[in-house]
Amino acid sequence: MEKKNAWDKYPVGEKRKEVFDFAEDYREFISHCKTERECTAELYANAKAAGFKDLDELIAAGKKLAAGDKIIANNMGKGLALFVLGKKSLEEGMNILGAHIDSPRIDLKQVPLYQDSCSPMALLDTHYYGGIKKYQWVTLPLALHGVICKKDGTTVEVNIGDKPQDPVFGISDLLIHLSAEQLDKKAAKVIEGENLDVLVGSIPVEDTEDNADVKEKVKANILNILAETYGIDEDDFLSAEIEVVPAGEARDYGFDRSMIMGYGHDDRVCAYPSYRAILEAGKPEYTSVCLLVDKEEVGSVGASGMQSKFFENCVAEVMNLAGNYSELALRRAMKNSKVLSSDVSAAYDSNFPSVMEKKNCAYFGKGLVFNKYTGSRGKSGSNDANAEYVAKLRNIMDKNEISFQTSELGKVDQGGGGTIAYILANYGMSVIDSGVAVLNMHAPWEIISKVDLYEAYRGYIAFLKEA
Repeated sequence: MEKKNAWDKYPVGEKRKEVFDFAEDYREFISHCKTERECTAELYANAKAAGFKDLDELIAAGKKLAAGDKIIANNMGKGLALFVLGKKSLEEGMNILGAHIDSPRIDLKQVPLYQDSCSPMALLDTHYYGGIKKYQWVTLPLALHGVICKKDGTTVEVNIGDKPQDPVFGISDLLIHLSAEQLDKKAAKVIEGENLDVLVGSIPVEDTEDNADVKEKVKANILNILAETYGIDEDDFLSAEIEVVPAGEARDYGFDRSMIMGYGHDDRVCAYPSYRAILEAGKPEYTSVCLLVDKEEVGSVGASGMQSKFFENCVAEVMNLAGNYSELALRRAMKNSKVLSSDVSAAYDSNFPSVMEKKNCAYFGKGLVFNKYTGSRGKSGSNDANAEYVAKLRNIMDKNEISFQTSELGKVDQGGGGTIAYILANYGMSVIDSGVAVLNMHAPWEIISKVDLYEAYRGYIAFLKEA
């Protein structure tokens, strides 16, 4: 079953311009939003400007909700749930687009700053987050993004390394001339996790009477800079969340500019079109939801992950404001819902064809990807979507002339992975993974096709309106 190239639907002219314009909006988004906090802040502000009302404010005001109302809930600044109330009762179910906005990265430890005992170098100690190939993160220009929360209740935002005038940071690697032993190691051991420390300075503090006894003078100079720039001291790192991410903007990729290279396509390439799709929901029959969560890359745990009660609690509160809450109605609302677990799929890579089964893998240019199941080995840890639900989605996509394809995550026994799908399926919802194919997944710089991004956007709109 050969799928046509989706670019054929968009000849040069206005049709193709629509694809490129949408892709440019997305490129700017991921260039500026490199953490889950930044994604949440940006999309929350945009949604409020588009008429969404904050759920907590609605609860405080005792506001009664009706069909067509638009609500947004913010989960600790790290996730969002957006609702557009449908004409039908919530008890009859929702059409949900669920994606995650965290990405693999490197985090600073709570006591990060130190000076090398043998040389005038100040470094930040780190702990990587999510599944990464550690060797890919060395010798790259890196940026620091995050927050530092002080004891007085104030929060300092950190964003350094991405503006043209900013310095960048980095992790050094062993020079080729002295790397004979290193090159004999397995790839997983070439760079160890404890060797992913970020170099941040090399000038010692100037000698004065006040610091004459200071031994770690480069570290002292960095602390002076942090105090002057951010008003923080070393202890403030204890209550900080600083992420080390690739520095620089996402870029058009290829002579034809048909692709985008950027950090965090997994999974913002699904989160962004999901958000844009709910802006197009209008007054749907069934309540439309865009659910953007944190912590997927580490198992969806914690208060901001999908395994928390955040979404269930939001639905209960919305039902209460709509005047139809009960425990049984809530359970029915969850059970009767349909979900696209919007997460990325592995794209076929011509440099590494042996890991893919060519009839059942995703290709650039073939549109939105449906993964009936993920998991590993014998589908372990997978949500395996019902055939009836897959048939319904096929009909929606074909009726709306949306290019789509189906895929597995590589050959059987080659590897595997998972998403938030199985967590939502625990409620009895109909769930399937669907998203955009990605090259270099989990690398500092990933690659996607612009036309696949656009077909995902169109597919998500059709799902919200017709599922």
